[in-house]
Amino acid sequence: MKISRAELQDLDEILKLQYLAYQREAALFGTDDIPPLKQTIEEVEDEYSNGIILKMHTDDNVIVGSVRAKKEKDTAYIGKLMVHPDYQCQGYGSKLLAEIEKSFPDSRYELFTSTRSVDNIRLYKKLGYKEFDEKKIDDELVFVYMEK
Repeated sequence: MKISRAELQDLDEILKLQYLAYQREAALFGTDDIPPLKQTIEEVEDEYSNGIILKMHTDDNVIVGSVRAKKEKDTAYIGKLMVHPDYQCQGYGSKLLAEIEKSFPDSRYELFTSTRSVDNIRLYKKLGYKEFDEKKIDDELVFVYMEK
């Protein structure tokens, strides 16, 4: 597997991967009505223009993972860490997270996930992230914010 910076022409494939990878998250809530499944290509292009999107790809250039981040002041805000379901639980999420952190050396890193996403929380804690805030969005959805 290789990790490199995504190109503009990769964004459509990354968005399709996002729709696939976030099905498990949606299942935790019993609904497809979660932001990653409603994001448009225009919104991904905007994130691309204002930050960094990395892709993890096979030798034949099939994108199987991605992560994005942008920096504001001294904090790199990391989001949309995703790995194709067929490639999960093999350390690829950790590799992507480490690589995006290298893109913003000497920064504070911040990310968030749902309190129901216990696997994500466990991974982030294993990689040195600590919880520092929670925000209740509605009766079903509570985000936990983590930093490193």
